[in-house]
This record gives sequence, structure tokens and C-alpha cells, in this order.
Amino acid sequence: MIEQSVAQLYDTFPFPPDPILPTPPPGYNWRWSWQSAYGFCTGGWLSPIQNPRILDAGCGSGVSTEYLAHLNPTADIVAIDISAGTLAVAQERIRQTVPKSDRTIEFQQLSLFDLEKIAGKFHLINSVGVIHHTPDPTKALQCLADKLEAGGLLHLFVYAEIGRWEIRLMQEAIALLSKTQPSLDLKARVKLGRELFATLPETNRLVQREKTRWSLDNQKDECFADMYLHPHEINFTIPSLFAMIDAVGLEFAGFSNPAVWTLERLLGNNPQLLAQAQSLPIREQYRLIELLDTDIAHYEFFLYRPPLARLDLQDRSQVLSAIPLRHPCIHGWESRQLFDMNYRVVELSAEEFNFMQKCQGDRTVAQILADGNTGNWHTVESLIAKHMILLQRVDTAHSPNPH
Repeated sequence: MIEQSVAQLYDTFPFPPDPILPTPPPGYNWRWSWQSAYGFCTGGWLSPIQNPRILDAGCGSGVSTEYLAHLNPTADIVAIDISAGTLAVAQERIRQTVPKSDRTIEFQQLSLFDLEKIAGKFHLINSVGVIHHTPDPTKALQCLADKLEAGGLLHLFVYAEIGRWEIRLMQEAIALLSKTQPSLDLKARVKLGRELFATLPETNRLVQREKTRWSLDNQKDECFADMYLHPHEINFTIPSLFAMIDAVGLEFAGFSNPAVWTLERLLGNNPQLLAQAQSLPIREQYRLIELLDTDIAHYEFFLYRPPLARLDLQDRSQVLSAIPLRHPCIHGWESRQLFDMNYRVVELSAEEFNFMQKCQGDRTVAQILADGNTGNWHTVESLIAKHMILLQRVDTAHSPNPH
């Protein structure tokens, strides 16, 4: 029943409502690049898997599928959704914007709970804004986990309870008013919700929150409906989020917006209090952050199935023998001032710039440093920390793709 109601919402309001353009999608989202995501989760390694198999689990109107296709041009992709109407938009988007090639992009109308119907496993699974709309998020996550290869990554986005409490109040208010007119369809309920916002006093807290946080997105009825008319959603807290993760046998690789989850941004002006907070176990640090920052309305993060080896910068021989390549999600190269994977401006030193110029995939870190004018060990550390380069193990640099 829940899945039918969710499908009906998205049949009526395909989401996200981004227009279909006959050009590649604008910019990039590094979380949808296999190599970028792998580098983030390992601290700087490139994956030896050059032709990953990717699942877009809950693809909606295909915006994420389009990015996955463009950012991973050699990947085979399976995209699923429970809404036939939304899938039709997704298929048309891919037909118009992704060049035909030997790789496959397949669409299926399918529930997360029926993933066993898809053969094989995946190196990267993307599931953004999906499991919190299912009847049983833990079971849904287990279904995703069961389709993940060893060493594979799962990218998730789920709602946070504290940052969405005003949304939940308005959802319930609209639902109550809708009960007085049972014949209202979804489009009429959007109109009712907008009328309710327009009627409330300007000083009303729900109105203020909508105007300052959500109104730009909610100009489109599809977004308004997704936020305020959804028939089912489950919001999480840090404790309930990690309880769910622990239940499915995957490991937490990290939040993909790590700057949000640093205590320094909240307590940095009080070193003593900061030190106290940092002495807490890491999950309690996360809980403290969400209690102190009530704007956190979602969690975005990576999980992985072991083994997944992390880059150890203390092992210099490991780094020096690796082949460096420029990060796939930077913009503005070849310039000393460019955008990193999060669209932050990065100013390269002369040595960093010279080093990156020589990252052509044919020499190791040690060989490039020996050239001169390319800096030293600290230059390499800085470029890795800035996400300007990723490292490829020499023993996998020219080996055939094992998959």
C-alpha cells in the first residue's frame, strides 16, 4: 500500500523536475563518479576497476542516472524506480543526452525489496532519497547491501529528524485539512498547501522557515509535493542511523559532506570546550553536532563492503611508487587557480602546478619529484589533501580490468 501511494505521487509529479537538455549535465557531482568516490573513501587511491557496474536504486526522473552515465563513461548501469511515469522521463532523458556506446544502461520498474530479480552485484550503488520512503528502511538497506560487491561502495542520502521538524508539522497540517475534502487529488492538495502558507501570518515560524530555506526549490509543484505531500517518510537521528547501518553488515566510510561534521566549525572559538567534545566517541561527536546545528536536514554518506584498503601516508614507499593522476572532478585545469570537487577555489603553488602538469599516467610520484621544480613530499601530501590527485598502484596500472 505504501509503495503504491509513493508510486502514485511520482507518477503525478516526476521528481526531480529538472528539464531534459540535449547537452551533458551541468558541472559534476563527485559522489556519482566511481573513481572520485573510491578516492574519497580510501583517502586517495584510484580503483583498479575501470569498467564498474553501477546501480541507481530509485533513479526518479533520471537526473542521477544521467550524471552517473557521463561521469562513468565505461560503466554498465542499471536504474530502477517504482514509478512508471517517472521512469519514462528518465529513459527519455538518457535517450536524448547520453551518446550510444557499447556499454549498457538498463531501466526497470522495480522495488528495492525485489532487487534479487537483478542478476549479479555492483561496484557502486547510488540510492538518494529513497529508503526513508520505504515501509522498512533497514530491510531496504539490507537489500541494497546484498547487491554490493566486496570492496564496493554504497552512496546514500536520508532525512534527518531535527532539521525537518517544521516540514513534518506542515505535512500533518495539510493532511488534516485535506481530510475535510476527501475528493482532492494530489494537484489540488498542492494548491491547498500553497494557500495555507499564503494565509498564515508573515511572522509564523513555518512560513519563515519555508521562505528562508526551501522556497527557491519549492517554486516547482513537483518539489512542493515531494516535501509536503509525501505519503510516507521516516526521519533519522544519528543513533537511529547508525543502528540501521550496524544491522546490515556494511562499514561506514564517512559523510560525503565532511565539512558539516566537524566540531571546529561550531566550537572552534573555545579550545577547551572543543577538546572536551573531541574526547567523545566519534558517533557521540556526530550526535553533538546535529544537536547544536538544527539546520542539518539530511545525511549523505558512503558505506562499503570490506575489504577496502585506505591510503596510508605514513608509508612513503607506497606513495612514492604509485602513479599520480589528476582528480577527475576538478574544473579549470590547466590553471593555477581552479575549482576542486566541491566547487571551492584552490590556488596551486608553482611546485604543485608543475607536479600536476606531469601527472600523465606514465611516471611514479618518485620519478616526478626527481624532475626538479615539482616540490617535495609535502607537495604531494598537499595535493592529495586538496583532492587534486589520486594515486594508482603500479601493480594495477596496466593490468586488465578484473571485471
